[in-house]
Amino acid sequence: MSAEETIRPGIVHGPYPERRDPGRNAWDRTADRLFGALVQRRFERRSVFRQVTGTVAQAGRGLERVSDARLQGLATQQRVRLRREGLSDVLAAQAFALAREVARRVLGIRPFDVQVFGGWAMLKGMVAEMETGEGKTLTATLPACAAAMAGIPVHVITVNDYLVSRDAQWMQPVYEMLGLTAAAATAEMETDARRAAYACDVTYCTNKQVAFDYLRDRLTLRGSPGRLRLQVARLYEEPARTPQLLLRGLCFAIIDEADSVLIDEARTPLIISGQGDASDQQRTFEQGLTLARGLRRDQDYTVEPREREIRLTDRGADRLESLTRSMGAPWTGRRRREELIRMALSALHFYVRDQQYLVRDGKVQIVDEFTGRVMPDRSWERGLHQVIEVKEGCEVTGQRETLARISYQQFFRRYLHLAGMSGTVKETVGELRSVYGLNVVTIPTHRPVQRRAFPDRVYRVADAKWSAIVARVREMHRRGRPVLVGTRSVSASEHLSALLTRAGLAHQVLNARQDVEESEIIARAGERARITVATNMAGRGTDIKLGPGVTEVGGLHVIASERHESQRIDRQLFGRCGRQGDPGSFEAVVAVEDELVSLYAPRGLVGLLGGGRGDAPRWGRLLVALAQARAERHNARIRRDLLKVDEHLGNTLAFTGPRE
Repeated sequence: MSAEETIRPGIVHGPYPERRDPGRNAWDRTADRLFGALVQRRFERRSVFRQVTGTVAQAGRGLERVSDARLQGLATQQRVRLRREGLSDVLAAQAFALAREVARRVLGIRPFDVQVFGGWAMLKGMVAEMETGEGKTLTATLPACAAAMAGIPVHVITVNDYLVSRDAQWMQPVYEMLGLTAAAATAEMETDARRAAYACDVTYCTNKQVAFDYLRDRLTLRGSPGRLRLQVARLYEEPARTPQLLLRGLCFAIIDEADSVLIDEARTPLIISGQGDASDQQRTFEQGLTLARGLRRDQDYTVEPREREIRLTDRGADRLESLTRSMGAPWTGRRRREELIRMALSALHFYVRDQQYLVRDGKVQIVDEFTGRVMPDRSWERGLHQVIEVKEGCEVTGQRETLARISYQQFFRRYLHLAGMSGTVKETVGELRSVYGLNVVTIPTHRPVQRRAFPDRVYRVADAKWSAIVARVREMHRRGRPVLVGTRSVSASEHLSALLTRAGLAHQVLNARQDVEESEIIARAGERARITVATNMAGRGTDIKLGPGVTEVGGLHVIASERHESQRIDRQLFGRCGRQGDPGSFEAVVAVEDELVSLYAPRGLVGLLGGGRGDAPRWGRLLVALAQARAERHNARIRRDLLKVDEHLGNTLAFTGPRE
């Protein structure tokens, strides 16, 4: 960023700045990979680290001796210079130094050099890979302060409303002492309150909230919030719509847990929909489920679990036509009839209670497969949600009509300046470069990592795996070590809980049913001899502090009960131990019957493992690794295909304006 490339609302970019996405062809992606690798290598040099931290240290020399009033006066002067001259390296270093000193005074925490370097990387538009527990929340405050002091609206984006509220409240004294405003924009807030939050210098929000609020602005303006349209709206339209806008544009985003937001969640498009009438739909969906239960697998239809697809055979299509001949609309048309039956079969085969969703207070609530958290305000599209409601005997809500749609890939590429941080992004360097133009910089740790890895243990059947996990938990418990066991679903966590109860091992369960107490439960997971069972990503962002005497017995031990479809998710779970130089250890105890292996491992190799309940052969670990690699490629292809569809729609419909 330079003074010539200001990214704030104003004369250059208009009142609602955003980047017009031109799309990225193969040449663009190749160039990003080549030049991005060079930029990354240069930035990770030790000499660059010393230069950046030395410059900030020099800029902060003597600040610890000035009064609070004098410090605030210096911050005021710095804001004026930054707004006038832009974010040059010299002025940015001075802003970092001020924010660092203010954090020391109001929070009692002085950012370490590694945090300064991580913040600098984000100010330069990169993703900082920082080990779990290295203080990413405080790190993000440094570039946020520097940009906000230059008049740039900053969105600090994270994965859930709890972290949004916590981080905004925790960091607010820093912003206030620097003369800045900060607020949280959360789902439960009224529209006017969210609009006021976005009007602040720094706004903390979730990726879902900011993207949906952007789509709402699109609906308000009936299309692109470009400068000309905003001027027309101000001059001629009745009533004036511009005061109804929520955001001030897409200027600067700092994304916490960047891999989760930019990679994992990029598989699902964001859709704003209107509620339809449910009165005529319930009977249709009931009929569909009845018909689906009467069809025979492998004769009338085939199931492709990995692709999550149902295919009707010729015999099945003929039989369906015969069964529905006297049922009337909507079963008379072949295309609609087969679409309804495929949806019903998908609800029966691919959507399992306590895995993909919960039933709470008579309502079907989706569980995020990556975070293990409930998403009560989301629903599946095209009638699938209503079919599952019928399947579970819940009140049927109206099928929703799509009003606006965008993918995370398209949305985040519209920010004028994009940066992020995470503990686990090195596996996605290529995708971040090719899709978002983002480079990844690995930030050194403040203290040496003492996390110890045990080799995976692979069993032939799931029962043997669970027995081994219970035995391992008992062993660690006897030593006084706290244990955290990660599971991939609510049902798996409750199954393990029942086994631990039977074994007489007191424990705490954390899954989507206990999401309100999530942070409190996970924060206590480091107490001596405590046993915690949690869905893999539960409590992400909450620090696990070791209790008295735990360091001496080896720290927290983490067990993964399944390998995830991404190595990064596994690393996120394992990163719960060994934080900030603490001792800790981790291992994976898995089975050939696990979903990952059954879906993605070559069937011929699985058959070679043979039967029995004992350990799989040593090369069973390679089989699990192969399945995980194939799953990662499969999911990357889904994200790539979604982006291609978005870009194709954008090109095809360009003459009518943006499709959102």
